[in-house]
Amino acid sequence: MNEVKTPKKPMMFYYGIFLAVIILFNAIVMPLLNNMRVKEVDYGTFIRMTTELNIDEVEIQDNQIVFSDKNGNYYKTGLMDDPALTQRLYTAGAKFSTEIVQEMSPILSILLSWILPMALMVGLGQLVMKKFTDKAGGGNSMMFNMGKSNAKIYVKSSSGIKFSDVAGEDEAKENLTEVVDYLHNPDKYKAIGASMPKGILLVGPPGTGKTMLAKAVAGEANVPFFSISGSEFVEMFVGMGASKVRDLFKQAKEKAPCIVFIDEIDAIGKKRDNHIGGNDEREQTLNQLLTEMDGFEGNTGVIILAATNRPESLDPALTRPGRFDRRVPVELPDLKGREEILKVHARKICVGPNVDFSAVARMASGASGAELANIVNEAALRAVRRGSRAAMQADFEESIEVVIAGYQKKNSLLTDKEKMIVAYHEIGHALVAAMQTNSAPVQKITIVPRTSGALGYTMQVDEGNHYLMSKEEIENKIATYTGGRAAEQLAVGSVSTGAANDIEQATRLARAMITRYGMSDEFGMVALETVTNQYLGGDASLACSAETQTEIDRQVVALIKKQYDKAMTILTENKQKLDRLAQYLYEKETITGEEFMNILNS
Repeated sequence: MNEVKTPKKPMMFYYGIFLAVIILFNAIVMPLLNNMRVKEVDYGTFIRMTTELNIDEVEIQDNQIVFSDKNGNYYKTGLMDDPALTQRLYTAGAKFSTEIVQEMSPILSILLSWILPMALMVGLGQLVMKKFTDKAGGGNSMMFNMGKSNAKIYVKSSSGIKFSDVAGEDEAKENLTEVVDYLHNPDKYKAIGASMPKGILLVGPPGTGKTMLAKAVAGEANVPFFSISGSEFVEMFVGMGASKVRDLFKQAKEKAPCIVFIDEIDAIGKKRDNHIGGNDEREQTLNQLLTEMDGFEGNTGVIILAATNRPESLDPALTRPGRFDRRVPVELPDLKGREEILKVHARKICVGPNVDFSAVARMASGASGAELANIVNEAALRAVRRGSRAAMQADFEESIEVVIAGYQKKNSLLTDKEKMIVAYHEIGHALVAAMQTNSAPVQKITIVPRTSGALGYTMQVDEGNHYLMSKEEIENKIATYTGGRAAEQLAVGSVSTGAANDIEQATRLARAMITRYGMSDEFGMVALETVTNQYLGGDASLACSAETQTEIDRQVVALIKKQYDKAMTILTENKQKLDRLAQYLYEKETITGEEFMNILNS
């Protein structure tokens, strides 16, 4: 929601202050201006100036005497009981007058008493209004901005982004290329009776480039681009969100053909229900958006793009044909896509000649476009720290570890016993993985602590893309997770807290096998668990009876115990290699997958 501002005072408050200032000015300042030319003296000075014949004019008032000297200076003094005063003044040659000090001219009086205060107040008002305008973000004050759209308008594309700047999403770009062609050649489609979708919904995990794709469409089409977030429609006052929607579409129609992009549309497009006490403002905003997209008046030339990572939460009326007609998935990039994205971002930095982006892409499995951009930037920063003028292969590999596990903790020193336990733990993972089929090759093993809290890790890198996993592959993966704890038990005779994350990952995989993948002999192909928010980590919830949940727990425990026993068997049969590899890792702290395999096969 927009920030709630302090309520403004009514205009009568400011008018009252204005009138009070003018009254005080006339009551205090003007008399001072009229009297600032008259100097007050004592009666003795007046008598002395009379004796010295230095009196020019004199005016005897009820409570004071005002007089001037031969030099034109004006004085006043108090009135005393002096019967001979008049005769002395005649003898001194004084001129009697009824108005010695000339009053200010009427024009000057009006200027000083009314025009000047008003000019000062207007100037002060303009200054205050300018400050309020700057805080409101432009054009008008906040009072006049209520109900206006806050959309940012980028005329003729945003920062020159084109489809060539977006890599790794070839299918999404193909879907959107048709939109660009329609904006360039609408007659070609109208001739056959075809019309463009009114709305295109971009769905996918965070960081995959949904916003960048929308800007690239505007850049390729070379048309105005309106960008606004869904949360900016939701206001404190009921009706303001709907007013902003109307204003946005009014501006868009005036600049058609154009593109309207609504980011995070789930902020206003959530499913409507009968929940009492809900946010009526959000519902009115959604209703207005539905009306604008499918009203009696067609939005010719206005194409709406929206992005969300929670498509399952959107109202069915919003996603039906005729409103958001097309859904474009923007998924995590595959191996080739990751390589292309790395190359696009690597254009912005100096890259060494030995960098193999294919190898870097394999190591960054599962990374989004935003994470890959971060990896490239981290590689450049590491090159600067080394004093190099270009980022090398080692910089990219280290940057992947930084993104995955954090920076190395230089001040975190393990005791010799802890260091040996961690070495056995990581070699246990690697050895179990290497002795099983259908396991990803080991790329790197380290026992250097990281800022993420990991005391070490084993990196496995698949050779290519894998979209399916067999039951045997998942069981091997669970056995690999349990290999660290099994190695600790075998080598030291006790267990430590270092396997917490391994236990969590193994349990998640085992539960998914039984409840979602249909890999249980007892339950078969029955879905016992549903997943929501698939693009935001996936929240799982069981959909079965309490008795079934108990049986699921029993099978999960049995499955993990079986794979733990398998890992223990593998390590026991290769105890000599386990000791040798653990000692080598203890001495080196970090070894490559090639070193690991050489010792394993020797």
